[in-house]
Order: sequence, then structure tokens, then C-alpha cells
Amino acid sequence: MSTKAAAVAASDGEKPSATAYVDLIVATVGFGLTFWAWNLIAPLAGDLDKKLDMSPFAQSLMVAVPVLVGSLGRIPVGAMTDKFGARKMFPLFAALTIVPVLLLIPAKESYGLLLVVGFLLGIGGTTFAIGIPLVNSWFPPSRRGFALGVFGMGMGGVALSGYFTPRMYDKGHNLPFVVMAIALAVYAVVSWLLLRDRPDRVVPTTPLAHRLGEAAKLRVTWELSALYAIGFGGIVAFGVYLPTYLKTWYELGPTDAGTKAAGFALVTVIFRPLGGWLSDRVHPAVVAAWSLAVVALFAVLQAFDPDLDPLGTICFLAMAAGLGAASGAVFALVARVTPQQQVGSVTGIVGAMGGLGGFVPPLVMGAIYSAKDSYSIGFMLLSDLALAGCVYAIGRMRTAGATPAERTHPARASSSEG
Repeated sequence: MSTKAAAVAASDGEKPSATAYVDLIVATVGFGLTFWAWNLIAPLAGDLDKKLDMSPFAQSLMVAVPVLVGSLGRIPVGAMTDKFGARKMFPLFAALTIVPVLLLIPAKESYGLLLVVGFLLGIGGTTFAIGIPLVNSWFPPSRRGFALGVFGMGMGGVALSGYFTPRMYDKGHNLPFVVMAIALAVYAVVSWLLLRDRPDRVVPTTPLAHRLGEAAKLRVTWELSALYAIGFGGIVAFGVYLPTYLKTWYELGPTDAGTKAAGFALVTVIFRPLGGWLSDRVHPAVVAAWSLAVVALFAVLQAFDPDLDPLGTICFLAMAAGLGAASGAVFALVARVTPQQQVGSVTGIVGAMGGLGGFVPPLVMGAIYSAKDSYSIGFMLLSDLALAGCVYAIGRMRTAGATPAERTHPARASSSEG
């Protein structure tokens, strides 16, 4: 991510410029498009299974591989953004994502090729590491939570993919890949013309390994990573696996399952900026704790396999709201508890761990279903993790990074941090 972005971030008395808002809009659109591309395989898992006759675990692996690569890739991509700036990186990575998108056309006939192309498709999941330092640098602390939440709405690309990809596939098996390739090409040109890095951006001189090593020594790096792995990881996991779950357990058709999964993703998109906005007014640890408590409660209810209409739908939408708000709160928390000069590097690691949090659950859910013919254990595990995150956020993160006086009076810390 961007140590320089942290060093030259807008001060709290600075009003965001028109350029800041243009960058925010363009970056959010780019994040959404590349996330759509990142999630092209998952909505088609059911159709592809008809051709390739995959086991539940094989399906889980197929949709999880892009998540793994996209998550780990955020660390070097964030470092490259430090060096070259978002204005160069966003167009470049939008253009690079076109390659695996088009390779899906021949790859959809072979499971082995799908895994290889899915690996390359992970490129689309790395753009989170380009946009966060860009937005962070342009907005002052009092508005940063909301601005980062708006950028986070780009994860709505998962919802768009869940809704539109299977519909386009029904009209032509190559259509979703061609349309996405064209959209990415247009975006690469537009972002090159419109994006601007902050003029006082400082290019780091220390080696990448040193910057990441210093960030990795911070306790808060791993605490934030754990919280983000639950919040954002849950969003990614549901985004890639929910269509499979709905088709397997509730016997929905691919289009109907994709539509409902898109609704889940849409709710997370709406609640992410809300979590950021609340975190500008209430301590983000409190927002994260309450959000994860909601997830824990409704995951337990879903573990009892209620009918999809209405209780199952209510459970999924409530979990979506909690995960979205928690994700927005965690990145508002980063700026509060991390030394200012290390915000960028810490954000790179946290973002990567959040994506990795979405890699494991689909594999676990597929393995559990294969072994037990049930998903209940998986939802109980989600509830346990969310509850643990809730307790840790409210018990530890309220005072992380605070002075001794602020630890004694947490309310004072909240008010002084804006």
C-alpha cells in the first residue's frame, strides 16, 4: 500500500478538492469492474458443473483460487502503487485483467484450465491495494471513514457479476467474457485520462521488504487483519460460494441463485459506507463490535436450516449488513490505531488478510457438505468467529494506539480523534 500516502494525507482542516472526488468516483468504478471480473467464475459454477461433473469440493476450489491469488497479490501491488502511483497502476491492472477474462472462453471446457485461468484472474482482486492509498491521501481524517467506505462499494462488482453474468451466459456462452473485456479496456483509457495522484506524493526510498517488515512487527497489524478477515473475508466467501450453497441446499436454479446472491452483495455494498460514516462519529471499534454481533446471531439461526422464505432470506440479509458495516469500520480503525507513517504498509497486509479470509470458508463449506451432507457446522463456525471478533474489538481495539490517559477515559479518546 502507501507509506507516502500516509505521510502526505490531507489534514483534518483541509477540504477535499474536486480532484479528490473525481479520483474517488473513478477508483470506485475501477474497483467494481475488476471485482466483477474477479468473480466471473463463481456465478457460473453450476453451469460449468453440468459439463465437467465436479464434486462440491472441486467447485469450492475452482471459485476460491482467484480469491487466494487476488488477496496475496495485494501486498506487492500495494508496494508498486507506492512506487508508481495509482494513476499508472489502475489503468495497467485493468488492462492486465482483460487477458484472463478472455482466456475463460476456451478454459471453460476444462477443469484444469479453469484453475490455471482462475489463478491469473486473481489480478482483478488486487486493485483494492491501489485505491485505498489513493483515497486515503486525498481525504482528511474526519471524512476518511466515509470516503473509504464509498470506495469499498466497489465490491458491489460481486453483486453485478452474480446478477448479470449468468443472464449474459444464457444468451451466449462467451458473451459475459467479451462484455467484461470491453468494459475493462474502456476503463483503462478513462482512468488514465482522469485519475490524478496527490501532487505532493512522496516516492519511498526504503526497500519493500523493510517497509513490510516494520509493519509486520506491529501488533495492531495482525489484530486488524483478524477483524478484516472476518468482515471482508465473510463478504468474499459468501460472494463466491453463496450461489453454490443456494443451488445445493435450496435447489434453486443458477439464475435465481445468482440473483439472490447479488442481493446479498448489494446489501454489503450499502452498509460498508454506512459503517465508515458511523465510524467518523462513533469509535470504529464499537461499530465493528456491534456489526459482528449481528453476524454471530444470524449465523446461528441459519445453522438450523430455516426455510429460505422468509427466515433464511432475513438471516442472509442481516449477515450481509453486519459484514458490510464491519468492513467499513475496520478500515476507519486502521487510521486510528496505526502509526501515521505506517498506515500504507499496514493497510496492504490487512487488505491481503481480508481477502484470504474469503479463501478458506468456501473450501471448508464444500468439505463439510461432502462429509456431513450439511452446512450447519460451517455457519456455527462463522458465528464463533464473529463473536470472537466482537469481543476483541470492544475489549481491545477501543484503546489500541491510545495514550495511557486515553486508555483510562476511552470516551475522551473517541472525541479527540474526530
